[in-house]
Parts: sequence; structure tokens; C-alpha cells
Amino acid sequence: MKSCAYRADGTRRRASERVRAGETVILVRPAFEEPNVPLYFDVLHEDDAILALDKPAGLPVHPSASYHKHTLTYLLRQRYGKDAPQIAHRLDRETSGLILCGRTHASERALKIDFENRRVSKRYLAIVRGEMPDDSGRIAFPMDRAKEGLHILMEVTPEGEGYPSVTRYRVLARRDGATLVALAPESGRQHQLRVHLAALGHPIIGDKLYGPDGVQAFLDYIETGLTDSLRDRLGHDRQALHAYELHFTHPDTGEPTTLCAPLADDLVALWREPLSEAIFASVGAC
Repeated sequence: MKSCAYRADGTRRRASERVRAGETVILVRPAFEEPNVPLYFDVLHEDDAILALDKPAGLPVHPSASYHKHTLTYLLRQRYGKDAPQIAHRLDRETSGLILCGRTHASERALKIDFENRRVSKRYLAIVRGEMPDDSGRIAFPMDRAKEGLHILMEVTPEGEGYPSVTRYRVLARRDGATLVALAPESGRQHQLRVHLAALGHPIIGDKLYGPDGVQAFLDYIETGLTDSLRDRLGHDRQALHAYELHFTHPDTGEPTTLCAPLADDLVALWREPLSEAIFASVGAC
């Protein structure tokens, strides 16, 4: 079906016709086809006040121009109905891992306020290019929107410009050509972890915006999709970033609460070496 416009009586309008005040115009367009994404999530914890879930990589959190039903928001409504838990923060579509929701209006509001005021401690895991030389450190590069290029891009700015941005990190393991690193953001800038690691010379494997190819990988992905050639350049299907842990105050009990989402299977496979419990036990030491 082609997109077209009709009058109220069902006759078709011409493109050259002017629309007059008070007219009814019926717009017809083909059915919206959303990109395929994983249409599931795993519940990690659930009580009367909160829902913690494990979001798969590729599933968008909120609706956008390209996604409506293929979103976490819609899946929650399908499972829980009109009183579905409300998401308290967000993750990029390609980032896997832990997301926290409020099951009541009061708990949703309390969680959102705590996220906004940086009272929730976050821990991420990432697999980056190269072997990071220091076992731990603090990245304190100010950031702002890029002055050139895609409007979604962020960049490191000279000292005294941009917004203060801080990320602490701890190396968990190294292998030939890659590092598994735990990350603790102290600020919440868009794409902060990805930009900081790239600026440090260790971009996240699979990152289509801040990897060695810069935005060209992203543009190629938009034009051709994820070809074998592009996958080889990126090193993985998606950015190797996982939301691993949240430490927060439970909105009902007031108790300190820590929840974790196990490292996604595709990142375990990407690492290609055994990962012991001792490695994950040190994540919170960032």
C-alpha cells in the first residue's frame, strides 16, 4: 500500500491541492514495520515496591521513531497490564543488563529522585580493546556535545570547558588484545563510559560510534546493516557493555539494597576465557 491522502468522502486528494481550515484529511500509510529485536526480559527480583530485570542487548527501553511495540516499555505493559511497573532510568539499546522499575507511583518517584541525585551506585562491565596498563584509575575528562558531526555524538573537551565527568575503573582480567574492566560512573553524561574509554585509548569492543573507525562504522551500519565485514571491523555484534550492579536505598524498607545481573552470554563468549567468581567479587571495589 502506498502512502496517500483522502477526503472525508473517500476520494483521493492530489498532491497539489491546498488544505483549507476545517477540512478533514485522512492519511493512509503502509503498516509500520519495526526492526527485529529480542522480545523478552528476565526478572531478577520482584517485591511489592520494585521490579529488577535483566534487559537483553538490542531491546530498546523506550519508544522512538523506529520502535514502538518492540520496546521494554511495551513488553512490561503486555506482562503486567495497565498498572505495569515504571522504568526508573535507562540503558542504551545495545547495552545489556540490570534495569530497575517502580511498582507503585511512590516507589517509582523515589527511585527516579535517587537516580537524578546520584544516590544510586552503578557498576558496569566492559570488554575494551587493548590491555589497559593500570590496574585501577580515575578518568576525569570533561565532556560536551560534539561541535561537528552527528547530533548524538559526545566528545571530551579541553579543561575548563564542557561538563565535569568522572569514571572510576578497575581491571578484572586481561587477555591478548583485550581487557575486562569494571566501571563506576560518578557523573551521568550521555555515552560517558564509551567516550571516556575511547579517550583513554581503549574503546569498547563493538562500539559503532567511538571505536577505531569513528562514526564511519555507524554510518556503514545504517546503510548496510551488520555485514560480516563490518562485524570483523567492530570485533563484536554490539558494544561490549553490560550494566552489572546497582546499589540503592529500597523505597519501601529504606534498607541498602544491592542487585546484580550476570554478564550477558554473548560477552562471556566474546571473552573466550574462563571467568571465575573471584573476578566478579571484585567489581564493587571500583
